[in-house]
Amino acid sequence: MSWGVPADGLPDEKLFREWVAAAVGRQRAAAEVSLRIVDAAEGQALNLQYRHRDYATNVLSFPADLPTGLGIPLLGDLVLCAPVIASEALAQGKTVLEHWAHLTVHGTLHLLGHVHETPVEARDMEALEVQVLEKLGIPDPYVAR
Repeated sequence: MSWGVPADGLPDEKLFREWVAAAVGRQRAAAEVSLRIVDAAEGQALNLQYRHRDYATNVLSFPADLPTGLGIPLLGDLVLCAPVIASEALAQGKTVLEHWAHLTVHGTLHLLGHVHETPVEARDMEALEVQVLEKLGIPDPYVAR
């Protein structure tokens, strides 16, 4: 884990590991994720550089591009933007911890190859997120509160 913001008030590493493991489930025997927590400026710069969108977003996923047969369990990198996550949680009436869990699961599923480019893909990915979060005791993030 890498922090681009003070770690005070953020979920601890154990929770992030739990959320990633829940998202991976039985899809892989072993999985590693590099996780960086950033501020709005770094989140915006990364989003602009890699997605050509000039705003800070909640989560960015960068799947590992490893040679076949290397045997390293690295799924890739997740970048989570702390201030965006906090403001979204407040606006959506969720606890910040629930939103951190949701976006960690969401980003991990992207690292596993799940996408939401079409309505069918979005429906399927959201259903998988809800299923994973339910196992963690976290309510459906898509239900308005």
